[in-house]
Amino acid sequence: MEQTTIQFTIADRAYRLVVKPEERNTFEEAVRHIEFQMKRYAENFAFQDKQDLLAMVALQYVSESLALKKAEQQQQSENFLTEKLLLIEKTLDEAL
Repeated sequence: MEQTTIQFTIADRAYRLVVKPEERNTFEEAVRHIEFQMKRYAENFAFQDKQDLLAMVALQYVSESLALKKAEQQQQSENFLTEKLLLIEKTLDEAL
């Protein structure tokens, strides 16, 4: 399996990461999002410390991720119930 090393900077710190070539763009986009959100928090709130900015960005993205996961689980439950109700309806139609 081919892998590549990418270098990036977040909060004035340099990092190196080994990723699959097809993941490179995703990681680079993630870095841009993090830096953008940090800048936004620094401009709009009283945060100046990089660690505080990173914590707020992490909190934002994790809460969004959890909300999406919860919505996905709810959709799966609804789909499951819909399938069961359709099966019950079909069974009742056949019995009548």
